[in-house]
Amino acid sequence: MVTIYIDNKPYEVKPGKNLLETCLTLGFDLPYFCWHPALGSVGACRQCAVKMFKDADDKTGRLVMSCMEGVTNNQRISISDKTAVDFREGVIEWLMTNHPHDCAVCDEGGSCHLQDMTVMTGHAYRRFNFKKRTHVNQNLGPFINHEMNRCIQCYRCVRFYKDHAGGEDLDVFASKNNVYFGRSEPGTLESEFSGNLSEVCPTGVFTDKTLKSHYTRKWDLTMAPSICQHCSLGCNIIAGERYGDLRMIANRYHGDINGYFICDRGRFGYEFVNAPNRIRQPLHMGQPVDESQMISEISTLLTNSKVIVIGSPRASLQSNFALKKLVGVASFHKGVSQQEQALMELAASILKDGSVHALTMKETEKADAVFILGEDLTNTAPMLALAVRQSVRQQPMLEVSKLSIPEWNDAAARELIQDKKGPLFIATVVETKLDNIATRTFRAAPQDIARLGFAVANLIDSSSPAVANLSEDEKMLADSIAKSLLTAERPAIISGTSCQSDAVLRAAANVASALHKQNKNTGIVLTLPESNSLGLALMGGQSLNAAFEKVKTDQVDTVIILENDLYRHGHAKIIDEFLSKCKSVIVIDHSTNATTSKAQWNIPAGTFAESDGMMVNNEGRTQRFFQVYEKPTIKESWRWIMNIGSAVGNTSIQQWKNFDSVTTAMAHEENLFSGIEKVSPLSNFRMIDGQRVPREPHRYSGRTAMLANVAVSEPKPPEDQDSGLSYTMEGTRALAPSTMIPFFWSPGWNSVQSVNKYQEEVGAALRGGNPGVRLFATTSSQSQYFNEVPEKFKPGENKLWIVPIHHIYGSEELSAKSNSVSKRVSQPYILINAEDAANLQLSEGQVIEFEMDGQSIKLPVMLSTSISMGLAGIPIGLPKLSFIDCPGWGLLNK
Repeated sequence: MVTIYIDNKPYEVKPGKNLLETCLTLGFDLPYFCWHPALGSVGACRQCAVKMFKDADDKTGRLVMSCMEGVTNNQRISISDKTAVDFREGVIEWLMTNHPHDCAVCDEGGSCHLQDMTVMTGHAYRRFNFKKRTHVNQNLGPFINHEMNRCIQCYRCVRFYKDHAGGEDLDVFASKNNVYFGRSEPGTLESEFSGNLSEVCPTGVFTDKTLKSHYTRKWDLTMAPSICQHCSLGCNIIAGERYGDLRMIANRYHGDINGYFICDRGRFGYEFVNAPNRIRQPLHMGQPVDESQMISEISTLLTNSKVIVIGSPRASLQSNFALKKLVGVASFHKGVSQQEQALMELAASILKDGSVHALTMKETEKADAVFILGEDLTNTAPMLALAVRQSVRQQPMLEVSKLSIPEWNDAAARELIQDKKGPLFIATVVETKLDNIATRTFRAAPQDIARLGFAVANLIDSSSPAVANLSEDEKMLADSIAKSLLTAERPAIISGTSCQSDAVLRAAANVASALHKQNKNTGIVLTLPESNSLGLALMGGQSLNAAFEKVKTDQVDTVIILENDLYRHGHAKIIDEFLSKCKSVIVIDHSTNATTSKAQWNIPAGTFAESDGMMVNNEGRTQRFFQVYEKPTIKESWRWIMNIGSAVGNTSIQQWKNFDSVTTAMAHEENLFSGIEKVSPLSNFRMIDGQRVPREPHRYSGRTAMLANVAVSEPKPPEDQDSGLSYTMEGTRALAPSTMIPFFWSPGWNSVQSVNKYQEEVGAALRGGNPGVRLFATTSSQSQYFNEVPEKFKPGENKLWIVPIHHIYGSEELSAKSNSVSKRVSQPYILINAEDAANLQLSEGQVIEFEMDGQSIKLPVMLSTSISMGLAGIPIGLPKLSFIDCPGWGLLNK
């Protein structure tokens, strides 16, 4: 620690930081624009000026930009010095000469960093009376609205988009005194992280176009802390509601997971919650029924039937547990294909029983050598791809530290390292967006990707299984990867389930285990298919195929399906037979799909916005999402099951009263989930003087006007029985536990930049610790190696080995139902190597027919030079594409 003096008062602070972040950590209000905690300092805006003095006797001092000055012992600065104050006010005044007077109609009005900083500097009157510079706005696609006239040239947008996220189609264009931030021509922003511009921009240049379509001031939103539902990473989000509709998703800072950013699928995929065809009331044979009638009839039905239940990888832990408790583990089925279940359970075993630490995304950013096996991260786990982009800077940054340039000095660091990158090796079926930063790439069938992994593990530790019949190129590549991983301080091995290969997962585990013998800092990251896939894998239960068999052999006649479209996990013919043979099909879900259309009973489940629940992310961290708002006819799936279980006389379920009791029962009965009751405070938690934590900001307006068509007086708001949050603005403004923070706000800080007031130090954990409880602790014992090395892939004659390809927009079920995301969804196709196509006399766009697992499939051809000969890729999960159980052989029809 070092001592610095701010306005003649001493403070003990950490060395290695700059003055701006140090002052913010200490609680001072110091204005800034170009600096961002995730992007570092460039000193462009000159807004954070302070007066620095040589020593206690120096009365004159000099102005310095606090973001460009490192902390040193006995340093003396003044924030309140008149020269510094006047300078900061003058900078704002110059910025305002071209900024429009449109706060009243700006989407960011009232939650704008520029407004906050203007007030903070004391600038209150505009003396500029001349014509303002204006620009033409661009259509940037369905996600982002562009209003260039509001720009203050802080350069944050291009620094995030280009430097941090690797985007190439947004840039800065300048001529004389005109500076323009946009694309070379109008068009959809290509980056998967473009939505972050709406939070990175300190003004209203880039705003959320989906929010604009049903606009609400951010202080008029009812908000709650939540978890993204669209992949397995568990990014933290804030969900905001108004008039009974979900209006906005914003990033919720988590120091170990997503930090300051989220991907576009997570930000804009929420609109399925507002879909007009959602299930919003109990239905019997498609007709609305009363809730009490439904409970009575279903309880009678279950009492007189032989019942099985099917769980879901997108339903909460509580809902899956309640369903299992309703009928017992022998009748609980996991609701995914046999291959998907095997992969989920294998991944869970590697993480749970292995000796290698499962890395957080923040730790992945700090990895100095990365080996990716089988995963196209940009499409399956986008925020992990963003973390990998930061990891390739770690080794070049050693040169920066050797010259005593601090890590936060982004301008100097990037000038020094230029395009240098650390070791990143990517072995995938097709090309990926990370290829342009990779040291080497390897395109092959999943079997050969696994063989490369096994070979690398053997080079690191000869006691792991060897691989025969490698080509010379493969041997050289394996040797290069092994050497890079061995010389790294913090190597990371990344893999997952997306290429549907257990051999790839085993190979990744072997590499990580072999490396861990040499280096205890080794980490592993495995991605899974859906938001709670790992939680479902740990739950126990039977396979989906076993459910099919029980119905086929008349062992059962009734099925309850939880938040699961079975047609995404099995062949349509098999699912049709299964559902038609059931006497009764009961579906608990929030969105209509092929499965709900076949149900006799549809029970309206709450989405994440209307529910409380927990999920387990890919690292084994259990996190809670809180209900944002209540809907009278919609309940959480676990609450419906609790009501049904009580009606049928299930004595265990009859003991449950609320979310706490379900969670406590699960923690006590399921050994693997021990400790989840500590994820969030209990429902009786209260803050100062017994007050709740308000979901609404204190500026919330329109409480009576919103329901004036119903009653002139404000009705009594609902009372949350499942948490210490209130559904209103009533409650304390004191700092809530990190799990329960519904939005970030602090006096003078109305924008998302107020998060610095909630952190232990700027850029570090939230006060009280980052949310979530990790279920797995790595063991000290060494993992056993997997020995099943696959055979080398051999192309077939008149057939192609069909492999899955994932799209960030379309492959995931719920986001594809969002109006804005649906505009980015591709049409189905089959990706074929150009040489194979020539041999088969196929051309681009030609429709071909092939058979796979008894299915006849017709798709247009898309040619590629990146996919290996003998392979064909099919985009999995696209709305117009039926389930295909791949990888497997596809027989071409002449």
